[in-house]
Amino acid sequence: MENLHIIMAGLTAVILFVFGLENFSREIEQLSGERFRRTLSRVTNVPLVGVLIGALVTAVIQSSSATSVIAISLVNAGVLSFKNSVGIIFGANVGTTVTAQLVAFKLTAFAPLLIIVGFALSLVRSRVSIFGKSIFYFGFVFFSLNLISAALQPLQDEPALVQYLVQPQSPLLAILVGCVFTAMVQSSSVTTGLAIIFAQQGLLSLENAVPVIMGANIGTTATALLAMFNMDLAAKKTAVSHFLFNVGGVLIFLPVLLLFGDRLNDIDTEPAIALANIHLVFNLGTSLIFILLLSPFTRFVESLLGEGKMDFERLDLPRFEPDRDFVSVSEQLERNIAPLLAFLQENYNLVTLSIETNYRSVYEAASKRIDYVAFLQREYIAYFAQAVGNVTDEAESRRLLGLITRYDYLFQIHDSISDLFNTRRTLSKHYIELKSDVLRMVRELSSQTIVLFDTIHDALEEQRAPDITALSAEMRADLARIDRELLPLLAHPDRRDAGALSNFVTYSRRLADKLVNFAGAGNTEPAEQPLTAD
Repeated sequence: MENLHIIMAGLTAVILFVFGLENFSREIEQLSGERFRRTLSRVTNVPLVGVLIGALVTAVIQSSSATSVIAISLVNAGVLSFKNSVGIIFGANVGTTVTAQLVAFKLTAFAPLLIIVGFALSLVRSRVSIFGKSIFYFGFVFFSLNLISAALQPLQDEPALVQYLVQPQSPLLAILVGCVFTAMVQSSSVTTGLAIIFAQQGLLSLENAVPVIMGANIGTTATALLAMFNMDLAAKKTAVSHFLFNVGGVLIFLPVLLLFGDRLNDIDTEPAIALANIHLVFNLGTSLIFILLLSPFTRFVESLLGEGKMDFERLDLPRFEPDRDFVSVSEQLERNIAPLLAFLQENYNLVTLSIETNYRSVYEAASKRIDYVAFLQREYIAYFAQAVGNVTDEAESRRLLGLITRYDYLFQIHDSISDLFNTRRTLSKHYIELKSDVLRMVRELSSQTIVLFDTIHDALEEQRAPDITALSAEMRADLARIDRELLPLLAHPDRRDAGALSNFVTYSRRLADKLVNFAGAGNTEPAEQPLTAD
């Protein structure tokens, strides 16, 4: 009964530790936000800088899994190249050693103070209060480690258990245990922290503990491998690189472990400190080896998965350069407008196609592209906020304001496409199937909207004012006709698809209005009359 009580107390403390790690990582990610992601994408051109960034980020958020998933998502968004992401992956393992060092040197004793400070800050009505939860959870992580240590201390009085844990075991089995346990809890920090606590209490020998923490490096790749599904090839390469890097590190050091593992227990240093230092040397050594072999390693990954193409071509991102002249900046922004409009048109095409066909693959493709445009929107907003401060005269100010207005209309078009996509989500959520008469109306509206997109895009490419007078008048008439046809359908309680079509018509009208406004924004002539004005 006493042993059961110890196990339950230890398990509870481990759960609190995992809970603290997850919440601490989440708080840090929220604090960093989009600025962190943009910075990450711009400073990783040099692999060594990528390693340092990966190590620093992981040391702060206390999760190499979270760092790798962030890197994979940035590659999938086209913000980060596959080769640049590899350095971040290499550095993530180095960052995880911070937890081990803090635990080994018993710096977790400051945990209660951190919890109190974090809680107090969260109550203060000032800007510093945003750091309160982060500090609280940081203290909570190490406080839960102290709980684990206290809960497991009675096990030192179990000679049979101690004898079993300190006796030499198969290194391969220990690696497997570390790998599986880490994959289950999705954090190598949990595995490493527990191994060091066991070593501190004399419950685990160094000979058995070292392969466990080596296996933890492999287990931590499970999160990244799961995250790569439904992502494009470049993101999959990053996830596979994470896996191969960690497996490669274990394979490199495994012969040393097999040859000299029995001598680890002869080290004079305190076991916990020795284990933390071995963990540091193992991860740092692996990272240095792979940095030297970066080019052949990335070529090997590419040979495994193939060159391939992204699911869709990424658009040029605006990069703020203070010394760049305004003429070249405005010309670049002008050139980016037509490709962005074409991208939005393809998004609209996929959204309406997913509504008409209900194909899962089309739905997922539309979802990814819409998320990408949302990312682009944040990038352009940040860019214009910087560019405004670099304008030198009134003419430049007017020119920039005109460009901002046109991009604003483009992202309003994106918002309407997102609304249409949410209509598709509603159809799926409530299992609504469109009947033939409703499908006909959807196709009519979508066909006319595509023609409107094409007309405006062709005019942009040819650098002329788009002539959409007749087209917009035709769309107004068709929208009015569909409204009349829709009214009797809405009166039938069994025609749930009619309600979905009502939303589709509303969002289509708004989208057409925004396209008309965009067409007029690039001209000196006023825009066509909005389609809502009947």
